[in-house]
Amino acid sequence: MWKTRIGALLLLIIGGGLGFLIYASEPKLHEGKVVYGQDFAQKFPFKLGLDLSGGVQLVYQADVTSIKPAEVKDAMDSLRDVIERRINTFGVSEPIVQIEEKGGITGPVEERLIVELPGITDVKRAVEMIGQTPKLEFMTERSKAELEAYNNAVEKFKADQAAGKPLVIPAELLAGPYVPTELNGRFLDRANLEFDPTTREPIVSIVFDKEGSDLFAKITKENVGKTVAIYLDRDLGNNEPISAPVVREAILGGKAQITGNFTPEEAKTLVGRLNSGALPVDKLELLSTETISAPLGAKALNAGILAAMWGLVVVAGFLVLWYRLPGVVATVALAIYVILMLVLFKFFGITLTAAGIAGFILSIGMAVDANILIFERTKEELRKGHGVHDAVREGFDRAWTSIRDSNISSIITAIILFWFGSSLIKGFALTFGLGVIVSMFSAITISRVLLFALPFKGHGSVVRALFGSGFFKLK
Repeated sequence: MWKTRIGALLLLIIGGGLGFLIYASEPKLHEGKVVYGQDFAQKFPFKLGLDLSGGVQLVYQADVTSIKPAEVKDAMDSLRDVIERRINTFGVSEPIVQIEEKGGITGPVEERLIVELPGITDVKRAVEMIGQTPKLEFMTERSKAELEAYNNAVEKFKADQAAGKPLVIPAELLAGPYVPTELNGRFLDRANLEFDPTTREPIVSIVFDKEGSDLFAKITKENVGKTVAIYLDRDLGNNEPISAPVVREAILGGKAQITGNFTPEEAKTLVGRLNSGALPVDKLELLSTETISAPLGAKALNAGILAAMWGLVVVAGFLVLWYRLPGVVATVALAIYVILMLVLFKFFGITLTAAGIAGFILSIGMAVDANILIFERTKEELRKGHGVHDAVREGFDRAWTSIRDSNISSIITAIILFWFGSSLIKGFALTFGLGVIVSMFSAITISRVLLFALPFKGHGSVVRALFGSGFFKLK
């Protein structure tokens, strides 16, 4: 019995300590006061989503038509890393970059990139911040016949243009003099700015990763004596390579140089853009933008907090009025549950959104549901004449299977929502699923320990009064 009471006391102390840590970490709760541990605690602020903090959301669609289906996932992961590095160079606080797939059941799959920039409300600045990171490509010469056809098409096009004839771009001209290879900026490890020791002209030196080095070695080995063209941001308006060196021998070191008559400033900018990441997809198109002002986000946050507080007060009031002493115990366990959830949100960097707060509030109902099942089973055992501790033990044992099954079904639902849902749904699913797991701990462990620590035995009038139900006395 004493071990149980010591355990209950430790639970209360730990819960109180974590609650104080949450209090110390929020300056608004103790403005003008010096609180012990606040310097440490304030290093872990709540991570708020865009809908609560304000900012800009940009939705991009990636063109992956030229990428092999098996490599699309790796390309999108690489794209996300590129954009994250690009944003981080501007010092944006806690940016969120997510990949999302649209369609796929009745139509083609669209690969989308969702970028959230908290604290930034200027859409133009946000778009410029992400920018169009360079698309680096390596291409090899076409066959002699194809090159001849290309040169003839160029001459004919120029002649038609000079003669004022209607211009029709032939397929040979569109194809260009070079053939695309698999080697592109996705395989780039790093770029460096160097200077030619003779001419002092700036040179951009690039180093490939292991896979890129192997591809580069294969390309140069197969094209000795031919040119390998290096393109940057190739399109119809920019179809000239920035460099087309002749391959003298196979290059095995995974290193290449880009010489494009750059100024030092241009070369420096190019190095920075390449190191921030060359786009591993064909094109990145901005589909939509959404701006949420800081006051609107603060209003949504305050509304969510108010809803959570009222929900807790009403639920706690119901538990105490209807279940009396067990209701008080459940309220204490519920308070510890809320503190544990806030600790997880704060110290594990879980992003809180309005949908996430809704999931959290819903999980509170799951925690209460477990306690109600336990208390109802406990009352049935007390009616049979069992003592308090025996009734509580039987109540937990009989309620466990129902609690387990209902919570497992809720967790499965949360996993499905998180796996298939959009970013908004994922926020709800994460907090709801996490809340259900923690609520199982609070209902089965915390409530159990606190109830067993109660100094009541037998089946006397005091027990019947304290363990009664609502306005009815336990018989």
